[in-house]
Amino acid sequence: MAAKLISSRTRIADLGKPRIVIVGGGFGGLEVIKTLKGTNAQIVLFDKNNYHTFQPLLYQVATSGLDTGSIVYPFRKVLGKNKDFYFRLGEVTHITPEQNTIETTIGSLKYDYLVIATGANTNYYGMEDIQKYAVPIKTIEDAIQLRNKIIKNFENALLTDDNELMNSLMDYVVVGGGPTGVEIAGALAELKKHVFPNDYKELDLYEMDVHLVEATPRLLNGMSDIAGKKAADFLTKMGVRLHLGQSVKSYDGHTVELNDGTTIISRTLIWAAGVAGSPIPGLHEDAILRGNRIQVDEFNRVKGYDNIFAVGDVAAMITEDTPRGHPMMAPPAMQQGRHLARNIKNIIQKRNLKPFKYLDKGSMATVGRNKAVVDMGKIRIQGFIAWFIWIFVHLLYLVGFRNKLGVLLTWISSYFSYDKSHRLIIGRSGTSEFEEILEINSHIKPTKDENQNS
Repeated sequence: MAAKLISSRTRIADLGKPRIVIVGGGFGGLEVIKTLKGTNAQIVLFDKNNYHTFQPLLYQVATSGLDTGSIVYPFRKVLGKNKDFYFRLGEVTHITPEQNTIETTIGSLKYDYLVIATGANTNYYGMEDIQKYAVPIKTIEDAIQLRNKIIKNFENALLTDDNELMNSLMDYVVVGGGPTGVEIAGALAELKKHVFPNDYKELDLYEMDVHLVEATPRLLNGMSDIAGKKAADFLTKMGVRLHLGQSVKSYDGHTVELNDGTTIISRTLIWAAGVAGSPIPGLHEDAILRGNRIQVDEFNRVKGYDNIFAVGDVAAMITEDTPRGHPMMAPPAMQQGRHLARNIKNIIQKRNLKPFKYLDKGSMATVGRNKAVVDMGKIRIQGFIAWFIWIFVHLLYLVGFRNKLGVLLTWISSYFSYDKSHRLIIGRSGTSEFEEILEINSHIKPTKDENQNS
């Protein structure tokens, strides 16, 4: 009786149709739902947010290039026309496979087929100090927090005469040489060159340094050597200081220590160095692999289960061609989502399943204005043409016509004005600027001369 009472809180009636529950409305989950449209089944989406986030452009929100509304889109607006679609705002906390039931923050619900598309979380590799002080870039909230921090740092830099404090507020350390790290570093370099000199005339922008730290000897390891080298050349010419083959050993909110003993003084460390899968408790341990990814077969079925599936970043399809699973990026997630939806239709219609084959259409990363790298098969493109391809592809996959149009117009305006107009601090910490400076000053270690004078 209690279970029925809890279940009723979801207000999802049993329609006598197969119930397909999707957990997570990222790229993979969204494609599952869109491809299932027209299927004689009840489709239920659970997500802790009521919107889809276009994660490849989070860095542009963080660096004031786009407003937050440009890269998020409500689930009910994009999927609501499907009469058999239901969305519930809630987090799935546990799976009970024996009972075909999920437990959520708003009650329990039975399923006939379960699709786990929970994506990935930031991976700090067990470094608690990094987790405490670094700023990640995985969600829209992260992007807003980083944008606030970047702008607030410069506002606070105006309030101090202490050169070390001023420099620590103006210097940035980006950790991770993948597409996200490269794009953030390039965007910060463009802010330094085109935007901040006009906003903060009182500050010497030559003192602003952007550091990019990558543990391997090259950038963009998922792309060709040519792409990695060209990205490094672009960034170097833009003034970014590269630390290749080095990793972060510690960070206390003020001093970054690298594994070779190098120290960098900075109030902002941006963590773009890795992600780990975000599975849901309740699956047996054998199904969870290294990196918290769920092992699936060629049909995206979770190991050991017939009616539980996983797609996207959280799924690891281990084959001879992909011994570590597919890349944790949007294209594999979208292709897996569409393919799984077709296979679920096959199951319902009692047809044979088809194995998933990933079609690699290429990889790309932008470094800045007119600067990008693109790998498409054996074709390698760099510079303006690559940048134009990057723009076209991102507009193509952005959800919602309004968002596509808004982003395009913003990019056109920024291209001709060299401006990033979304330099907004959203929300207040409750601490005044002067109090923040006093608090920051209290953590600065006195210099040798100051110790002697005291």
